[in-house]
Amino acid sequence: MAAASFSFCPALPLLSSAEPRDRAHVIAGESLRASLRQMAGSCRSVRRREPGLQHALLLLVGSVAAVAGGTYSLDDSGGLGRAFDGIGGLSGGGATSRLLVNYAEPFRSQILDYLFKPNFGASLQILKVEIGGDAQTTDGTEPSHMHYADDENYFRGYEWWLMKEAKKRNPNITLIGLPWAFPGWIGRGKNWPYDFPDITAFYIVSWLIGAKQYHDLDIDYVGIWNERPFDKKYIKLLRFTLDKHGLQRVRIIASDNLWQPISVDMLRDVELHGLVDVIGAHYPGTLTVNDALKTGKKLWASEDYSTFNDQTGGGCWARILNQNYVNGNMTATISWNLVASYYEQLPFGRDGLMTAEEPWSGHYVVETPIWITAHTTQFTQPGWYYLKTVGHLDQGGSYVALTDRMGNLTIIIETMTHDHSVCIRPPLPSFNVSAQNATFSLKGSFNKLQTLQVWYSKLDFSFNKSTLFKKLSPIKVSGGSFSLTLGLDEVYTITTISSGQKGNFPNPPASQPFPRKYKEDFNVRNPPFTEAPNFADQTGVFEYYCNMSDPGEHVFTLRQVVTQKPITWAADADQTISVIGDYNWKNMIVTCDIFIETLNVGGVFVAARVNKGGEVVRRAKGVFFWVFADGTYQVTGDLAGTSVLAEGMSGVGAGKWHTLSLHITGIFASGFLNGYPLWKNAIVTDADHGWVAIGTRSFEFAQFDNFMVEAL
Repeated sequence: MAAASFSFCPALPLLSSAEPRDRAHVIAGESLRASLRQMAGSCRSVRRREPGLQHALLLLVGSVAAVAGGTYSLDDSGGLGRAFDGIGGLSGGGATSRLLVNYAEPFRSQILDYLFKPNFGASLQILKVEIGGDAQTTDGTEPSHMHYADDENYFRGYEWWLMKEAKKRNPNITLIGLPWAFPGWIGRGKNWPYDFPDITAFYIVSWLIGAKQYHDLDIDYVGIWNERPFDKKYIKLLRFTLDKHGLQRVRIIASDNLWQPISVDMLRDVELHGLVDVIGAHYPGTLTVNDALKTGKKLWASEDYSTFNDQTGGGCWARILNQNYVNGNMTATISWNLVASYYEQLPFGRDGLMTAEEPWSGHYVVETPIWITAHTTQFTQPGWYYLKTVGHLDQGGSYVALTDRMGNLTIIIETMTHDHSVCIRPPLPSFNVSAQNATFSLKGSFNKLQTLQVWYSKLDFSFNKSTLFKKLSPIKVSGGSFSLTLGLDEVYTITTISSGQKGNFPNPPASQPFPRKYKEDFNVRNPPFTEAPNFADQTGVFEYYCNMSDPGEHVFTLRQVVTQKPITWAADADQTISVIGDYNWKNMIVTCDIFIETLNVGGVFVAARVNKGGEVVRRAKGVFFWVFADGTYQVTGDLAGTSVLAEGMSGVGAGKWHTLSLHITGIFASGFLNGYPLWKNAIVTDADHGWVAIGTRSFEFAQFDNFMVEAL
């Protein structure tokens, strides 16, 4: 239109918040002001130089009423759609909540409130957690409740704690457990969990029983094997084992991968069809397949999102929350991940609904996806039903409507544009969205509604001044309908529910880098968690340990406890490693007491400038100072030990404590053993910066104590 050639000044008083507003002005005013802000790039110098500007703005106001639009019926008289199962987050896959537990109060509770507290923040309705398997599963390892066949410990890790905190805030939250990996003993030497399905089923059922027995947690759903092949015999045996142990209420999700082949197998196998309660697909791109629909089962996006949590991530989340149902009949969507609470330089940094990666400072960020989630979760509950009359808007975007069948109605509308709603996967086909008018006609049991509450978000990509989850004046329904003027990249919730709230706390502490001087002596008699603060295990599992055989200063230590390579999900390293610190550190001194437990072939290391973790930890480079039980030492430029910088005799053996110290300045590194120089001035060429780390030569017992790092 002609007005497009003008430079507009958004500060001009066009629709003042003090002016009376009818139902159209409530929305049109917000949308128009947001649109004007996006057009205002160079307008600040124009106001006094453009006498016709006020007239141009008035022309624009008139043009709002002329934009294309459609009329959409919301009607329950012809029956309802599928039952809504909820919106959730995923902790695990892996170690994505690792740093959260180390936050001090009140900040840790504030983060949890933003995630789980009803009518406050995201108000999540589903929490899915990893059933730890001692293996690398994206950003770290999560410990198993059974490291060995004769071992059971239902207090390892932090997922138990997280589920209890979620339940404390929302007793009705749905809990799901899913394994990514399994301890090595289950496969009896093979990297496969199905050769002995009775053992695998027992292992999983033990976790479910432990959740109830030790934490009073009733797990609602259990999965098979994340994004890996399923086995029909195992699924049938799992159901049998669940029922045998009185866990009939626990339902099965399969297969946490693609829609196929699980859907077609269920159609061909009547018994399998009766045992699988939910077909869960990952990153479905809002689409399903006919075979999945033919099963008549619940369809879930059981893992989705996985996108950097900036405004585009918020746009991705807004689009798929609606369109997973509109396009794919999916009644639950679960974000990987729940909270980005791991070192940001690990894979998929900040791919959570919010960010909490600095327990040392207390800093966290309530990101856009939290408030996008609230548009749905604060005004619906699992057990509500979608209307059949949902769909796409004529000019792009989508709308869904849900009811509790007791007179309440919630409508969620999104107008996310393509480039502002791209998810990490799958590729997003091209589409167009434009400003539009939309009239919603309320029919059936809704035709007597008179007033609806309005919540509004606008993602501003021009000036980074987004409006997030703002309550507007109520809309009055006239003649059974109401009209909205919709701009771009907006979300609206129109609802009968009046309990919505944008919760808030005082600003958290400012962001701070990891402390340049850090000490940990592991002297904790009754640790609240099995992992030491801020250590992020990347292969193997490092746990607090009470060393009753040591009468001296090493009673309380940190011990690597995985002694057999797990059934892996990612490409675990052949060595174990736990990282800590600031990824940007270059020059530093790392000191740690070490204790090799394996005679002749055992070995441990301290390292600095470690540049990789997560799924690519095998390729980590850095400076690794190794000592071995055969009395030798090595300095390598990589975890795999292929780049040897120095080597020789150390005199170190198993069964005795020693102190290693690694000094790095510029391109030179030196090592000390028990306070004396062992090697010096090794030239470092491939590692410029990175984390500090400790670890072992293989999957073996070893202990660490009196860890200290000083960044220079």
